[in-house]
Amino acid sequence: MKLNYHHLYYFWQVAKSGHLTRTAESLHVSQSSLSQQIRQLEARLGQALFIREGRQLHLSEAGRLAFDYAEAIFTQGEELSALFAEGGHAHREVVRVGAVATLSRNFQEGFVRPLLGRDDLDLILQSGGMDDLLRRLAAHKLDVVLSNQPVRGDSEHPWHSQRLARQSVSLIASPHLSPSPVFPHGLSEHALILPGVENATRLAFDQLCSHYRLIPNIAAEVDDMAMMRLLARDTQHIAVMPPVVVRDELQQGTLTDYGALPGVWEEFYAITIQRRFNSSVLQEMLNQPQDLLLGPGLME
Repeated sequence: MKLNYHHLYYFWQVAKSGHLTRTAESLHVSQSSLSQQIRQLEARLGQALFIREGRQLHLSEAGRLAFDYAEAIFTQGEELSALFAEGGHAHREVVRVGAVATLSRNFQEGFVRPLLGRDDLDLILQSGGMDDLLRRLAAHKLDVVLSNQPVRGDSEHPWHSQRLARQSVSLIASPHLSPSPVFPHGLSEHALILPGVENATRLAFDQLCSHYRLIPNIAAEVDDMAMMRLLARDTQHIAVMPPVVVRDELQQGTLTDYGALPGVWEEFYAITIQRRFNSSVLQEMLNQPQDLLLGPGLME
């Protein structure tokens, strides 16, 4: 039996609105008729396309995949007209990447670099807090979440955390800093810019200071790596951060790496969820070598 595109169109409209009654009203059909046609489509595909939560409908994994195909199919008419009239473009695959807001922008760019400039797909980048990103991942609104810490999965949320790269954390500051900071005892004459207390790197740094009986002079505690980069560049303070954050400044000589801290690392993870339908594009990104993600000379 061939696919009924009328059923697919109704599914597409419900998937976009997330509301059965509202869609039925806009299409001028009864809610029961709309529900029946979607059930017939699910029977034809052999997959449940929606997960019902109260009055809200959320796409299942199969539903997200079906929606992407439906989106392609029902934009073909507009694209065909555009190709002849205005030089439009063909449908492209969509790759959705989420990243915790504090993650290095340079690392994020390194991760998505293979996709930049490709005309056969659309890249969507979103940032936010970990809890919100994981909710979007579970709802199949994201394909992967980038983070600097792993997430433990369970039977309800089968998260998979893959370590993509690991880099030592260094003392980063102006090249004109005097005297030159040398760990451990050379830090006593300088103020430090540190990650926030909930950051895994900060915990490792605090443990290191405890081991050497150091009491650091803290100028600022900053959660956002982009802000740490600016403060390192525009002050005479020392920032404790992975070099990838300031890769360009190190190459240009506006900042200097005064040495790695022993036993302190920043790790970068890709968090995915078990899927029956895997994206070859995403797998290609997950398999990138570490030197491409961090940049030459910045590996562990």
